[in-house]
Amino acid sequence: MTLVYLVAGEESGDVLGARLMRALRARRPDVRFAGLGGERMKALGLAPLFPMRELAVMGLLEVLPKVFRLRARLHQMEADILALRPDVVVTIDSPGFTLRLLKRLKRSRLKRVHMVAPQVWAWRESRVKGFPGLWDRLLCLLPFEPAYFARHGLEAVFVGHPALESGVDGGDAARFRLRHAVPPEGRLLVVMPGSRRSEVSRLLPVLAETMALLRPAFPDLIPVVPVANAVAETVIAATENWPVRPIVVTDTGDKHDAFAAAAAALTKSGTATLELAIAGVPMVVTYRVNPITAMIARRLIKVRFAAIVNLLADRLVVPELIQQDGTPVRLAAEIARLLGEPATAADQRAAFATIVATLRPTEGTPSDAAACEVLRLC
Repeated sequence: MTLVYLVAGEESGDVLGARLMRALRARRPDVRFAGLGGERMKALGLAPLFPMRELAVMGLLEVLPKVFRLRARLHQMEADILALRPDVVVTIDSPGFTLRLLKRLKRSRLKRVHMVAPQVWAWRESRVKGFPGLWDRLLCLLPFEPAYFARHGLEAVFVGHPALESGVDGGDAARFRLRHAVPPEGRLLVVMPGSRRSEVSRLLPVLAETMALLRPAFPDLIPVVPVANAVAETVIAATENWPVRPIVVTDTGDKHDAFAAAAAALTKSGTATLELAIAGVPMVVTYRVNPITAMIARRLIKVRFAAIVNLLADRLVVPELIQQDGTPVRLAAEIARLLGEPATAADQRAAFATIVATLRPTEGTPSDAAACEVLRLC
């Protein structure tokens, strides 16, 4: 039987890993899995080597207190892989951990696939010099990435973006309104503060002030906050005193229904922007990290935009107010434009259609394409 060793270090990687597991099993029913993943991958039969949440750390300063623990987990996983000798090792995103693991495995002669190309095109481009020999296949989610890596002598394969498989564009607006007793005159604003505690703790106070500023001009506005279960209690407690108590959503289907019903969105940067674009929800993008992390990042970042939709379009399709620019006053003003100017929202939706078309693989789904690349090495 084929043994595939999967390594996913955070929530988004768990989603990708679970879809890949299904696609692999559809092509090779006797495939077995080992490694690291979250609840979705566990539900498909993966027994994690240790809890995935231990790797879900973001930011330069946030990582420092956990360096020794992470190093011990890295050593444990290397030993486990070398003992099992899988047919292929598939690492998924989480480059701070997975690239170190792949480096340790270079001499093992095991077949290795890395899914989600490191964003060296965005910052710390010098890292690309250390990539040769780390993997046998690099699977890219963004269409411009293979050409970028080719310029550095590295072969890469575009498999399409997994957000296309999420069902995010299949929501039911009427069902959401009925389930949550939203009045006919109510307008819904999707607010996405992130999936990590560090993200929501920094963004929620700003978002609370933003909602307070919007309230006088838009008394019918009802915030909807889709969050991961891991931060749901934190979000519920932090939003108790908002001008309007938000509808907190943890179910994926409910989130998609909320997108279908939404007039606009205020979201952190990241994959959420692509999901909203696929669903056709006009948006404003913001983000905040530790100020020292931000100062260091500004010196290293090479790209013009933070939002993926803007990067793909190579122009400012959606407003992005990052770090100190993301004040409640400015965020509220941009949301007010989307709510009050139908033409502005329509322009975003038209741009989204063009952007989304570039994310599709040649045939099949992104998971199908990724599974085919993995199995070519087995």
